[in-house]
Amino acid sequence: MVNSIKSDTESLDKSQYSQLSSFLEDSSHKIKQLSKGEIVEGEVVDINNGAIIVDVGYKSEGIIAGRELKSDTLDWTLLKVGDKVLVYVVKPEDDKGQLILSIRRTQQASAWLSLENAKKNNEVVEAVVVESNNGGLIVEIGKGIRGFIPTSQLDATRVYSNGVRQVGKDISSKVQRTLNSLIGAGIKTRIIELDREKNRIILSEKMVTQARDLEKRAQTLKKVKEGDILEGTVSGITPFGIFVNAQGLEGLVHLSELSWDKVEDIGAIYSVGDSVKVIVIGLSDGGKRVAYSVKRLQQDPWAQAISQFKIGDVVDGVVQKVVPYGAFVRIGEGLNGLIHISELSDKLVKNPEDIVKIGQEVKVKILSISSTERHLGLSLKASSTPTSKLNEKELAKAIDEAIDQELK
Repeated sequence: MVNSIKSDTESLDKSQYSQLSSFLEDSSHKIKQLSKGEIVEGEVVDINNGAIIVDVGYKSEGIIAGRELKSDTLDWTLLKVGDKVLVYVVKPEDDKGQLILSIRRTQQASAWLSLENAKKNNEVVEAVVVESNNGGLIVEIGKGIRGFIPTSQLDATRVYSNGVRQVGKDISSKVQRTLNSLIGAGIKTRIIELDREKNRIILSEKMVTQARDLEKRAQTLKKVKEGDILEGTVSGITPFGIFVNAQGLEGLVHLSELSWDKVEDIGAIYSVGDSVKVIVIGLSDGGKRVAYSVKRLQQDPWAQAISQFKIGDVVDGVVQKVVPYGAFVRIGEGLNGLIHISELSDKLVKNPEDIVKIGQEVKVKILSISSTERHLGLSLKASSTPTSKLNEKELAKAIDEAIDQELK
């Protein structure tokens, strides 16, 4: 009898132990642990005196009251007992031991979560300008969430009239007026910095436009080839030429490819932002090196001008420059030739200035025409003397040496 009771007791203990073990293993019986900032789903259990009581599976029910009820996406007055609702944990336990929840902050937290995903995935974020200051623009990117775009992160074409960043007191005042005029405007941006704890969001418009330019550049590179003619915009001016952005593909028009005439002052011809038509003359290193030409789209005035002259013609000219080895003479628009020192006179000439002066009108004979050098070999003495002391080969060599010296 005693053994039977003992056996029954052991069986009961094992059964209870098994039930208790199953109960503890069942997560539905565990008390939920909550942290500030969490968003959880709860069930409305009571609505009383402008406050909502919500069961979120915590050790105590939570309360939503006051301004924490206000939301642009949910009208709390339409809630009823039994409704499911997403809530934000303000405090897991206040000084009265209450769980404090919020509907208002759920919306804001969701917006921050969206921004975090946008930063992670490098997505474009729409922003609306609400204020401007000396450093840039304050924008709204969500209800109650604001960010900042530094002036340096705005597209230069939006801020500066010529699309090139500039500095200076006068420039600063103009920039500020431009920034003020942007209030109310929408801007596409990407997130540079995001710190929820400090409520700090730094945005960039430039990251969007640069990415767009890179995409456009890649598309142009796929189809462009040498000899193609493109419409572009002057993006920079340097002493050695201009940079042109044509359909996202930036390249250099070297000084020698700007014009058939000699260019003394590039700034007098071009300004940043000017539209210009170019022809692709070089494309290498995967598009990292792009060379354009402007002059090759223009008729060569030298070729047209020289067509009316031939070797042996005696023509009028004006001395443009006197050098130790001779004198340069212009015989027509865009046509310059060299009178080598040996062709100035039948007599020995030690100083060309003894024979000709700058501005002097002279009659000269065309001895040679070089299309590659775009230069003429002229003779002052041969204009009245039928022959030259130098044969054609010697004269050509002398002229080439003179041209090389001039270029140096």
